[in-house]
Amino acid sequence: MKRFLPVDQVARDARFRWVKDAERAEDPREGDLGNGNYQRAGRFSTESEDAPERTRRLMHGIFMGEVQALEGAGRTCWDFDTGEQTDQAPYALKLDMARQCWDESRHVEISVKLSDWMGTEIGEFGEGRGLYEAACNRDPALRLTAVNRGIEGLAIDVFATMRKFGLEAGDAVLSFCEDWMLADEVTHVKMGSDWLRRLTAEDPERRERALEFQRLVDKIFSRAGRGDSAEDARRYRRLAGFTDEDIDEAHDFLSPEAERAFRREMTADAHVARA
Repeated sequence: MKRFLPVDQVARDARFRWVKDAERAEDPREGDLGNGNYQRAGRFSTESEDAPERTRRLMHGIFMGEVQALEGAGRTCWDFDTGEQTDQAPYALKLDMARQCWDESRHVEISVKLSDWMGTEIGEFGEGRGLYEAACNRDPALRLTAVNRGIEGLAIDVFATMRKFGLEAGDAVLSFCEDWMLADEVTHVKMGSDWLRRLTAEDPERRERALEFQRLVDKIFSRAGRGDSAEDARRYRRLAGFTDEDIDEAHDFLSPEAERAFRREMTADAHVARA
């Protein structure tokens, strides 16, 4: 089996349609969720006329994110030889990723059932593959920073939002499921926070590169919520290994040009395989 499987070779059946971000943003059903960053999307409430449609879109996006998170964690177990070198992954890290595969598999099952519950069909919306692209980095420290620390950190906000929406809407099924997945996401983010430091403990130069990468990831994905959800978001991130300084610094936004350049850097390895 190939190592570092390119993003365009992941397994999908006929229900799925991969679309580039630009095409996805042009889908009128995506609304402000189609801008490539959940943090920039306006919040919704049970009183919004478009709340049912927005929650269906978001639920489909969550489902696809869980599929890619499962693929990414599994690839980390496979892509790297076991060892302590910079291009290897310690056995304990692979055990953590195997545990995450179990969690993500459960999340996929939950998301499929929630999609049915909310009236959404698999493949109804196009699939962007940004999470899997971020899971192709050839340095395991940077891979876990991008996926676990960054994108899974963003998932904390998504699940907290959906949990709150379910409670306000009186939907016990939605709020219960989101609460379970939220607890797992905090654990996954903490894995990213911990392993960045463990993998770079004996290499100050690599540590500094990884921390700079982390700071950029945080600015894109980990802005700790807004409005009345901000304090909950901060609390969850503290549990996941963020310091208050990390959270505050993440709110200093990158310029649009700098963010686009960093996103390209973060996913640069996504289209190259290694035998």
